Amino acid sequence: MNVIRGELIKLSSLRLVLWTVLLAAACGALLTDALAFIGPENATPPMPGLDTADGVAIVLGLPTVMLFVPALIGTIAVTSEYRHRTIGTTFLAVPRRGRVLGAKLVVYTLLGLTYGIVCSVASGAALFAGAAARGVSIPVPIGEIVLPLIQLALAAAVYMVLGVSIGALARSQLIAIAIVLGYFYLLEFVLMMIPGVNAVYPFLPGGATASLTSFSFLTDAMAEQTSLGSASLASPAMGAVILLAYAGVAGLVAVIVPLRRDLR
Repeated sequence: MNVIRGELIKLSSLRLVLWTVLLAAACGALLTDALAFIGPENATPPMPGLDTADGVAIVLGLPTVMLFVPALIGTIAVTSEYRHRTIGTTFLAVPRRGRVLGAKLVVYTLLGLTYGIVCSVASGAALFAGAAARGVSIPVPIGEIVLPLIQLALAAAVYMVLGVSIGALARSQLIAIAIVLGYFYLLEFVLMMIPGVNAVYPFLPGGATASLTSFSFLTDAMAEQTSLGSASLASPAMGAVILLAYAGVAGLVAVIVPLRRDLR
């Protein structure tokens, strides 16, 4: 608990928390707000409007496209400590590295949850603002709007943990950033386009996130463009289990591997 408290104090002294909140608000509001004001039915290709449940689900699901942002935040936060050698001071104060890295995972999970909550609130507010500006009545009960926003917040916390784990393993900031962007922004989409291989997509982090948030618009659109069968997603509960499993394994590896590794 003392190590966790120390990590919280360290985090609170940085501008990282402020930047995280600002990025979360931007990622949650901008995409949702833009599509809500324009109207999904006016997009190219046209999508269901805000006066339908499908249209509301698509607009609320858009922030999941930006979930690589909390992963990047976690990655940069940890690799910066290796880059500026401040991690060495921490390990001198707390020689048991496993405790330090475990405390970081706990603290950044909280930061990821903060990101997710702010992003979800901003997305929900943007939805209602866009609908009100266009004079559209949202036909979905408030409970069905809150649920995907909660799922988005949980997914953001998991992605932050994945980012911290990648940063702790790679240590090099450029390599860690390349891994995060290359995988979440490129590799998974490439796998979706390969016949047969796209069958594993539901078990990848992106597929599990799509399952958890029930946001299948990207997979359906890509399947339509490539004439491939759409990757079948798992249930939201299974998506949550898969994501938590990724976070657990990544966190465990990130704690164990650096124990005997030199800091250089």
